[in-house]
Amino acid sequence: MVVITEQVQNERRTSSPGRRRSAQKRLEARWGWLLVAPSVIGLGVFSIWPIFRTFYYSFTEWGAFGGHTWTGLENYRTLFSDPEILHSLRNTLVFAVLSLLSVPIGIVVAALLNRPGLRGLGIYRTLYFLPVITLPSAVALMWKFVYNGDYGPLNQVLGVVGIEGPHWTSNPATALYAVAIVSIWSSIGYNMILLLAGMQTIPRQFYEAAEIDGAGKIRQFFSITVPLLSPTIFFVTVIGVINSLQAFDLIYVMIGKNNPALAQSETIVYLFYDKAFVQSNGGYAAAIAFLLLGIIIAFTGCQFWLQKKWVHYE
Repeated sequence: MVVITEQVQNERRTSSPGRRRSAQKRLEARWGWLLVAPSVIGLGVFSIWPIFRTFYYSFTEWGAFGGHTWTGLENYRTLFSDPEILHSLRNTLVFAVLSLLSVPIGIVVAALLNRPGLRGLGIYRTLYFLPVITLPSAVALMWKFVYNGDYGPLNQVLGVVGIEGPHWTSNPATALYAVAIVSIWSSIGYNMILLLAGMQTIPRQFYEAAEIDGAGKIRQFFSITVPLLSPTIFFVTVIGVINSLQAFDLIYVMIGKNNPALAQSETIVYLFYDKAFVQSNGGYAAAIAFLLLGIIIAFTGCQFWLQKKWVHYE
């Protein structure tokens, strides 16, 4: 009997730590789920659920008063045969390509600010970053004044040298390019901050070794800086493409719906706004939104596939 009792006590002693560890793991798991629950719920309510609802509405005729009728693939048939869609897609792609010029400009600015011993670095960074934290509507209104064909500062300066400037934002030939310049200007600061941070993490020994080997500044830039900075360049490029494909606020404020240049500067998101909130055709607008989602996924997927050929993570 004594032997049996001792065996039971030994088993309890040996199994007790295992039970405590198991209980601790369960407690940690509960706390883990409790801590991530707000993010998961927020993601589901504000992102995943609206995507599924938009996908459903894209198969319906949805009017201004909330009622909707199932129409099947009719919205998508109209979508792929609508010349306005093709025109807005062309404008969007042109705008996106032009907006990406902020990446090489940001690299140049970051390289200039990365010089050893530069005084006032904090001031320069703040000045370049100010457009990023300024409301897009305020930026658009400011540049709309600059571009004004009658009394805008740009045409005033051009008039001094004998050049008659056009009405930049109401001329179909210049409106989209004028807005793209504003997009580039407002994105340089964001790209510069990230690229400058990336440059400052590159060990100085690499440049010193290159100088010993006789490499000049330009050779050092393309052989050391650009390859080691490629992950950051890739990141700002992906973010830039996604943001430019969703361009709306600058077009809405600087161009407007009654502008004769709207047809030459209407992006896919502006077309979505027009169909959903002006023409009250919510079902067709939902189909446009899913077309844009597919385009963004396709471009992002291509970028991630191509990054294997030029991005160096080590």
